[in-house]
Amino acid sequence: MSHPKAAVLTGASAGIGKAAAAQLLRQGWRVIGTGRDPARCAAAEAELSAIAPDRFTMLRADMSVLAEVARLAAEIAALTPRIDALLNNAGGVSPTRRITPEGHEETFAANHLAPFLLTQKLMPQLTAAASADHPARVIVVSSTGHEHCPGIRWDDLTYETDFVGGAAYCHAKLANILFARELARRAAPRHVVSHAMHPGVVDSNFASHCEPAMQAYMESIKDRSLTPEQAAETLVWLASADEPGRVTGRYWHQCAEVTPASASLDDAAAARLWAVSEELVAGV
Repeated sequence: MSHPKAAVLTGASAGIGKAAAAQLLRQGWRVIGTGRDPARCAAAEAELSAIAPDRFTMLRADMSVLAEVARLAAEIAALTPRIDALLNNAGGVSPTRRITPEGHEETFAANHLAPFLLTQKLMPQLTAAASADHPARVIVVSSTGHEHCPGIRWDDLTYETDFVGGAAYCHAKLANILFARELARRAAPRHVVSHAMHPGVVDSNFASHCEPAMQAYMESIKDRSLTPEQAAETLVWLASADEPGRVTGRYWHQCAEVTPASASLDDAAAARLWAVSEELVAGV
């Protein structure tokens, strides 16, 4: 008896994540979704379970707190021995400089350290599902915002100086692509492919907690926004289509490969970020 493919999808309680979960469920996947807000999680769980009552599970965690990410990974591992696709979609922007209980800048923790740690913890399940013919997939949702960050702030990862919410977000989105590319290099022998993607400008609740300037910018481009369902199509394609399974370490938008900014193509920076990230999550 064959089992449905299994996907883990963070940020599945709203927006792109919820839309992607629905699309994967309709394709016959088993989906383990995660979210933070209790009310949104409950609403999404009711909606998505109605599509496939026996193939959807919703778990809760605050992805900016690494201890919660580690707990989440353990709960996922207890639910499934195999993960065909890990979709690191959860993210967000903090309007003010906030330091997590573990000492990290909140935007960097939620957008980069969380997917880094979750991927590390779930690598046994990914490799259990992977084969040369059917590689497992790890996808991280980045943004064209990475183009506005010249490089990783090695000497000030917590943004002690010059904090701006939008800049911290762009910094984390650059880290996403560097992570995806270094993971691609490291995981290739285990038949795990890794990609980053830009979802486009999406009409969702993404900017609801941003500083006024970023909210105004998002409102100004709303007329060219994609729906969450449209943006989710690329995420689902990266998880399920043949083409992105044949390559690794690429950056995608609307199901097409695009070239990211030069700062994200720095192999030395990618390797350094990996080493720094390992130190920052050590012991969690």
